[in-house]
Amino acid sequence: MKHLFSNVRGDLFGGITAGIVALPLALAFGVSSGLGPSAGLYGAIFISFFAALFGGTSTQISGPTAPMTAVSMVVIAGIVAIHDGSIEKALPAILIIFFLAGLMQIGLGLMGIGKYIRYIPYPVVSGFMTAIGVIILVTQILPAVGYYPKEDTDYVEKFKPKAEEIILDNILKEEAGEGILVLEDFEETIKRAKNITPEETLKEARTLAKKESSGVIGTLKILPRALQNINWLELILALSTIIIIYGFKKITTVIPSTLVALIVVSGVAYGFGLDYRPIEEIPSGLPIPHLDIFTQFELSSISPYIFTALTLALLGAIDSLLTSVVADNMTKTKHKPNKELVGQGIGNSIAAIFGGIPGAGATIRTVVNINAGGKTKLSGMVAGIMLLLIMLSLAPVASQIPAAVLAGILVTVGIGVMDYKGLKAIPSLPKDVNLGPIKLSSEVIIMLVVLVLSSVWNLVYAVGIGLVFASLMFMKKMGDLTAERSNIQSLEEEKAWADEKDFPKNLREEVFIKHLKGPLFFGTTSDFQVLADQIPDTASTVIIRMDRMQYMDQSGLYALEDVLIDLRKSNINVLLVDVLPQPKYMMERVDIIPDLIPKEHIFPSFESCLDWIKTNVKDKD
Repeated sequence: MKHLFSNVRGDLFGGITAGIVALPLALAFGVSSGLGPSAGLYGAIFISFFAALFGGTSTQISGPTAPMTAVSMVVIAGIVAIHDGSIEKALPAILIIFFLAGLMQIGLGLMGIGKYIRYIPYPVVSGFMTAIGVIILVTQILPAVGYYPKEDTDYVEKFKPKAEEIILDNILKEEAGEGILVLEDFEETIKRAKNITPEETLKEARTLAKKESSGVIGTLKILPRALQNINWLELILALSTIIIIYGFKKITTVIPSTLVALIVVSGVAYGFGLDYRPIEEIPSGLPIPHLDIFTQFELSSISPYIFTALTLALLGAIDSLLTSVVADNMTKTKHKPNKELVGQGIGNSIAAIFGGIPGAGATIRTVVNINAGGKTKLSGMVAGIMLLLIMLSLAPVASQIPAAVLAGILVTVGIGVMDYKGLKAIPSLPKDVNLGPIKLSSEVIIMLVVLVLSSVWNLVYAVGIGLVFASLMFMKKMGDLTAERSNIQSLEEEKAWADEKDFPKNLREEVFIKHLKGPLFFGTTSDFQVLADQIPDTASTVIIRMDRMQYMDQSGLYALEDVLIDLRKSNINVLLVDVLPQPKYMMERVDIIPDLIPKEHIFPSFESCLDWIKTNVKDKD
């Protein structure tokens, strides 16, 4: 506690500054997610406070971030579609998934997973971050030009037949579920179908129109129509926001340019009474917990999203720990990764209960905090309290912010989040994969696969596929390298090891020596299996030197067993030299020792093996 209040003045200033920087981003991420600006604010308030209080990075400022919001958008859109386009109906299922993601983060921290996050390959992270930028940029085009598909009457009209079909289908499902879908009661079903109102059909058609035009692909499909229906006032507000954000940075970085753009453009639009579209109303008063996420909990509604919750947890962990590294470099301190994950998990869980979107450690806000004097956990807690006070006192004012201004802010976020370092490196990365006559870089392939699949298909699956690709390519490289170092050659062709110099020349045709260098695992088994083909016809004995083979997996074990069985059928004696503990243990488990290799054919050194050779192997010439 003493440490917490060791830098009160610096932490207050750092926290207040970080809170002010976080305000426009929290509102923008909330709107972008689909749950509205208040969800972004609630997320920023609770995650910032509790992640700082329980986390393992003293100067970290947490809250909604671009990657977390992009994945949240997928979850929210999917569940809202299942609940007939109603956010109210879908909210308990959405929040329980966010709550689960927080619990999973706590679990990751308690299991000590924090230190393993750094093993995620850079190309996967790079492709993902660039995809986040692309998703945010593309999906903000429609609000930036003031086009909302569900309000376009002609566009919505096309979805009315499909809407009627869905409503009828739902009636039939309800009737079947109640057990009254039989011939005599079918009149009730027909009566209900006739009572479908135009308003119901219109509502369903709007939901379908919004769903059809969502995401990157949906936006690109409807873009020509949007460009024919530009609301020029909304576009001017968005462009003005973008120009001020980039232009004001050149004047000074002391005052956050995002906040300046928000205040100036919103002030002008409101002050001159312009006919702009405001954001959704932000409720005033203290946030209320959504206890219905527990009372209305249904496993069936969230089971398809369990993997998505885990992805949110892992993504939040990566996002936060990368920011922790930045904070360490700036403050010359060392964060506690597992404690940080527990703190982030507690923050995300509590935010979900109060209706907030998930978040993570935010790099820019953390840097602002450190530069403004923040040094302890108090700074992050102050940032959360600051946002709560702004919400309580300025909610009616904030509700007048133009939606186009937040779209402009998000466009700059999308541009900033892309990994330009990774993109610039594409031409210079080594081309290590042959695709027919074309040579490509495996790292570039992984990056582009993740980038394209994340942008146009599914963020969650794209990362999974990227990790699988990266792992397979890594294993292939390791297998190739190991195979290179462990070439299968006879003694005459292979350079003899130092203790083999005095091997009797008259026995060289009778004895074949195999050097195993490096692990015998699934990547090298195919090379090892051709050992029998390499043995000269004159050889009656094979020595396998294993003193440089530290590890053998199950694939390697069975490959060795197959080779030994083949050699035994050919009446060739096999001698093992200096078998290390792990391979020996594996061979004893499946009875290679002593069934295929008797213990008297296992030697602790090449010298003792040579003595056996001199005694038991005769020169046939």
